[in-house]
Amino acid sequence: MPRITHPPAQKHIARQPGRRQRRSAEIREKLFRAALDQFAKKGFAATTVEDITEAADVGKGTFFNYFPSKDHILIAFGEMQLGKLQAAVEEARARHTPMPAFLRALGVRMTAEPARNPSIMRAVLQANLSSTPVREAMKTNHARGHELLTELIQLGQSRGEIRDDLRATEIAHVFRQTIFGTLLLWSVYGDASLSERIHAGFDLLWNGIAPRNSATSPRVEISKG
Repeated sequence: MPRITHPPAQKHIARQPGRRQRRSAEIREKLFRAALDQFAKKGFAATTVEDITEAADVGKGTFFNYFPSKDHILIAFGEMQLGKLQAAVEEARARHTPMPAFLRALGVRMTAEPARNPSIMRAVLQANLSSTPVREAMKTNHARGHELLTELIQLGQSRGEIRDDLRATEIAHVFRQTIFGTLLLWSVYGDASLSERIHAGFDLLWNGIAPRNSATSPRVEISKG
């Protein structure tokens, strides 16, 4: 009987983005960063699409190939922050960094971008009050963010690093309130106190969520780098 041979299994190789895709991503990022810079200089309300395209050195019509309106820059900002949180969950599952240190570092990581541009937080607050599309998109992002944080808290509870007599969803909710509320209050001043405020907020939060059968974990210093 003739031997039947099968062709070797083909390996799935991730395709690298082509030149056009890379160029498109570069333009979008350029517009995004230019918009954030203009919001910082002029404020969200006073910034026009033309201001953004001039700062990015692209044609005005190009903007609308990437963003339906300047409000959608804020949606993109929220999606960027959500991406950081998703990466943090994956990192926490892959590594075994103690949860107190991990959550403290996460607070610093999630506030790094707003710290460079306090006016963004003012714009987010303004858009939440006045723009229905932004508000609805942010509700979706907040819901997903809450799910991801809940996963982190559950992971900490399963390791015995976070008290398990409180619901993970409630702890995640308070953690989000601590970070977002601190950002909004700090944005009124826009000074260099954000890191200190985040650390202080986490210290108080940790006193409430640390395991009941152990001493409160000491503050873990996060390098400025």
